[in-house]
Amino acid sequence: MLNRWKSQQKQYFLDLGCGLGRHSILFGKNNFKVNCFDISEEAINRTREWAKKENLEFNYNVGDMLKLPYENEQFDCIYCRNVISHTDTEGMKQVIKELYRVMKNNGECYLTLGSKDTWGFKQEDWPLIDENTRLRMEEGPEYKIPHFYVDYNLVQELFKDFEIINIYQVVNYYKDNKGLFDSYHYHVLIHKD
Repeated sequence: MLNRWKSQQKQYFLDLGCGLGRHSILFGKNNFKVNCFDISEEAINRTREWAKKENLEFNYNVGDMLKLPYENEQFDCIYCRNVISHTDTEGMKQVIKELYRVMKNNGECYLTLGSKDTWGFKQEDWPLIDENTRLRMEEGPEYKIPHFYVDYNLVQELFKDFEIINIYQVVNYYKDNKGLFDSYHYHVLIHKD
């Protein structure tokens, strides 16, 4: 995405759900005007500390992705990897409206979404909040956090107001002391006309 957006001369970058800042730092080192956004104040503070060590100047906001604190049509490019699925179906629709609102015309967004093929969606003992959302009941940092899942047709429906440039599904396998798990995610690149 970095090379694609550099070649398109995009400048205004939103790292939506920046976490500890790895994408913010990468884009900042490549002369993008970076905005870091996360629900976690600790994540923002850690990104700020790292950026300071790298002599990079970013804008920072703590908040909820359902109501982004940005002006309309502010960003050329938005990156949100493994972030926006922490909501239910109605929340996802609101996040997508916000993405559309803050993205400039001719802007792009790269995002990932949990797939209904992944093991988490298939956990029948995890409460189903709506037809696309399960409450994660595995002990850990995402315990009782909603997880929204899609299939190909739902991706098409959700992003109908955008041009979908690319959709692909990736599976990751990992093993821990409980066994072998698979994790499927859709990777989606969208464009706003």
